[in-house]
Amino acid sequence: MSARFVVTGTDTGIGKTLFSAALCGAIGATYWKPVQSGLEEETDSEAVARLSGARVLPEAWRLALPASPHLSAEREGVTIDVDALAPPATDAPLVIEGAGGALVPLTRETLYADLFARWAIPAIVCARTMLGTINHSLLTIEALKARGVPILGIAFIGEAMADSEAIIPALSGVRRLGRLDRLADVTPATLAAAFARGFDTQDFR
Repeated sequence: MSARFVVTGTDTGIGKTLFSAALCGAIGATYWKPVQSGLEEETDSEAVARLSGARVLPEAWRLALPASPHLSAEREGVTIDVDALAPPATDAPLVIEGAGGALVPLTRETLYADLFARWAIPAIVCARTMLGTINHSLLTIEALKARGVPILGIAFIGEAMADSEAIIPALSGVRRLGRLDRLADVTPATLAAAFARGFDTQDFR
């Protein structure tokens, strides 16, 4: 079976989608976002397709309200059937992106981390390098470990912050995969170059 990864994070808006696009492009992966909340602007799936050229699978649920999936679904009178969410079979590697942080609720009973635990697919924790990342990263890693989610490693996003990038892996026991620079001009070429600078693709094989 080809490699499969879940991309989660410490918060929303930290760069998970950019990292997912870069990873898909680097290893030739297929991308899947199980639930998309918010349709007015470019969706995560559309961004990944534009920036990586990767094959993108359709979302299981597309919800208009840009909010936590549980609330978006309720506002639209939709029920997210968590039991029906299963990673699709693919010949290529598969990158699955969650929404927001690891403890975002899909329903009022199930968090993304609970779903990840059921799937038992290695998770990549994305963390920005800004102030507060040590606390947010360690809390996220503890929450995933408490549910038995396997963690491949942590991917930092932003300007270099040597101490944070060292102490989080040391305290958590989760390896540092690399760091993706923030880009002033995000194009397929600049994103691919940034990923190549910051990561070793062998870590994702």
